[in-house]
Formats: sequence, structure tokens, C-alpha cells
Amino acid sequence: MADSLPILPEPSMNQLNNTARGTDALAALRTATAARHEQLDSGLPLSTPAASLDHYAAHLAMVRDWLAPLDTWLNGFADGPQAEPALPAIDRLTLIQADLAEPGMPEVAPMHPAASWPLDASAAYRWGVAYVIEGSQLGGAVLYKQLHERLAPHPLRYLCGEAGGPGPRWRAFMAALRSHVQTPEQIADACAGACAAFDAILALAPLQK
Repeated sequence: MADSLPILPEPSMNQLNNTARGTDALAALRTATAARHEQLDSGLPLSTPAASLDHYAAHLAMVRDWLAPLDTWLNGFADGPQAEPALPAIDRLTLIQADLAEPGMPEVAPMHPAASWPLDASAAYRWGVAYVIEGSQLGGAVLYKQLHERLAPHPLRYLCGEAGGPGPRWRAFMAALRSHVQTPEQIADACAGACAAFDAILALAPLQK
């Protein structure tokens, strides 16, 4: 496996509590994850100016290795984002596997062993993790617009996502998160979950040589 991006220092609970104080959940999440988000954007396999199917295959493998353990973990809960009727489950892993199985796609390594996630995580922590997963679809839509002609005829199913784009689901997610994550303690916990989700994918993102 290629060298991965360096992980930023884990924020302390004091830092997260300070971020959470006097602001709403989404503003706090953006602030808490800004540096990680910027680092990931520059480290994605598809961030190279001349992205090819090789880069897309590497991107899919990275996201697969990140999402698979997260999906298994999140599906073990029946509250929080998993109980939100406005956010029906999306089988993103099936889209990834279909893309990887397309003719002409480079082979990728088998999935890495699953990372472990806390079985006693609060609903707020899981809202923070979901914030990163749902937000990744916004970035995917941008990449789809940039790459669908260059990489045609590959359908780029994972980047394309749902019909109509990710906007309606993202708006529903933001409204649900704001309604369920409100207290400073909940917001700090959500920020901790979001930072952990970013750190998990940063550990898989290859350094661009």
C-alpha cells in the first residue's frame, strides 16, 4: 500500500467543547474538520490534474475500504441517523463494486481488514460520522462533472450518485442533524465523530508523488 497522508493531531475534548460553544452543529462541524477536509481534498487519487481510470480505481478502493467498516458499524444501531426517515439507506458499496467490475477497469487490491469503531458511540457521534459520509457525495458530484467526459464510456456510478444529484438529500440531512444535535455536549461529540471519520479516510489516502 502507498504511503498515506499524515494524520492531524486528534482534537482534545476541550478544543471540541470550545468549538461547540455558541454555534450551531453544522458551523461547529465545518470548523472542526476544515483542516482535515483541505488535506483530504489535496490527497485524493482523483486530485491529480490528469486523472485516469487508474486514479478512479484507486479512489474507489480507498472509499470502499473506508465505507465498508463504517456501514457495518452504523447498521448495528437503530437510533440517530439510522432512524431518520428522511435519510433512507443508500447502498454505496454496490455502486463502487459495479464501477470496479466495469470492462477495462484496473484491478485493485482486496479490501483491507476492517477498522473497529466504538460500539457504545452516542447518536451525536454517529451524526458527526454521517456528516462526513453524506458530505462526500457533494464532492463526488463535483468530480463527476469534471471527469465524466474524460473517462467515458465508464458510467462513474459512485460519483454520479442518486438521480437529481446530492442536493436534496444533503438539505434533508442538514435539517435532521440540526434538529437532533443541539446541546454543546452533543455538538462536541458530533465533531469528535466527524474528525474520526476524516482520520480514517486520511489513513487510506495515498500521498500524491
